[in-house]
Amino acid sequence: MQKAPGENTPEASSPPTNSPILDDPCAYIRVMTGRITAPALELVEVEAFRRFFAAGHGAHTADVGGAALLALPDIRSTMLNRVAGLGLAEPAGEQHLDEIAAFFESFGVEYAISVAPQAQPAELTGFLAERGFASGYAWTKFTRAADEAAASITDLRVELVGPERGEDFALVVLEAYDLPSSAASLLAGATELEGYDCFVAYADDEPAAAGALVVLGETAWLGFGSTRPAFRRRGGQRALFSARARRAVELGATTLVTETGELLPGRPANSYRNIVRAGFRPAYVRPNFLSPA
Repeated sequence: MQKAPGENTPEASSPPTNSPILDDPCAYIRVMTGRITAPALELVEVEAFRRFFAAGHGAHTADVGGAALLALPDIRSTMLNRVAGLGLAEPAGEQHLDEIAAFFESFGVEYAISVAPQAQPAELTGFLAERGFASGYAWTKFTRAADEAAASITDLRVELVGPERGEDFALVVLEAYDLPSSAASLLAGATELEGYDCFVAYADDEPAAAGALVVLGETAWLGFGSTRPAFRRRGGQRALFSARARRAVELGATTLVTETGELLPGRPANSYRNIVRAGFRPAYVRPNFLSPA
């Protein structure tokens, strides 16, 4: 999940007219055919968010069929109330969907289900259509080799931060994603999580940009990419990509993955362009499907 303030928010709330359509499974298959890649690209992201939401501070998570159910009821956004990894560990069925619905209904929130091209069974989108789900704004998954050089020039200072500077990490992400202050303790707590490496780019002593890294096996996920408005266009995200790539190599990763909103006409694309400039290549587009209101 990468984002600069107000840009490319991967929010599944405004269905574009050219996204895969639930009531036309053939269209979905045509869009996704040829884009299937290793499940590791998805599983590292699923694990990263599972750990983050398991930390508490108002967040909740559960496991259904290997998928991570992620709920942050205080923030009514399908970016933060969603299902990741459905149909990857095992084929998804009606019972899984029943359990997912019960989980989110207990919090009274609408939610999104991400359906990766690797998800099984092929009829999964049909199951969702029968339950009244609608197509939302899709995300693009990117990948690159961890040891590829990606030059960055910035006047910001990038540091790997621990719990003592968790508030700095939280400040950047809160402001960049326009999140309420109630999420501050959850975000600051990311610096304490096992397997999380959190980075902050500073302008002198002022937190300017941030990002996180989680490694699972040989695959590294780069998420929470964010920049405060006052510090845009200073190379912060490029520098953070470089720093996290170096750290990923130290931890044994060979592949980097990240994601942001799908590139569509009329939508801001700074986040998308930053990722491409950092050497990433689009792997596939992953649809989000919205629960019935």
